[in-house]
Amino acid sequence: MALTGAQVRALRSKAHHLDPIVSVGKADITDAVISQADTALENHELIKCGVQNGSTLSTREAANMLAAAVKAEVVQVIGHKFSLYRLSHKEDVEHVL
Repeated sequence: MALTGAQVRALRSKAHHLDPIVSVGKADITDAVISQADTALENHELIKCGVQNGSTLSTREAANMLAAAVKAEVVQVIGHKFSLYRLSHKEDVEHVL
């Protein structure tokens, strides 16, 4: 599911105001991180994640690995934070796009 330029711009604008809810630490991408990100994406569609200094992964590497694991799209990577988007299958979720 490739996002268009307009969709990426809209998602970046909405993600700017979010606080990171998933953290990648020194254990890198674990099953717990994948599960937490999957649940958060199903509930919110757009999430911001952070990479802590102890991680051996770069922010871009962590974003790509986590996005692949949860079948999401990387919206933006800035500094030690990145945003992911995935359409939720829940009916009670307010859709971002």
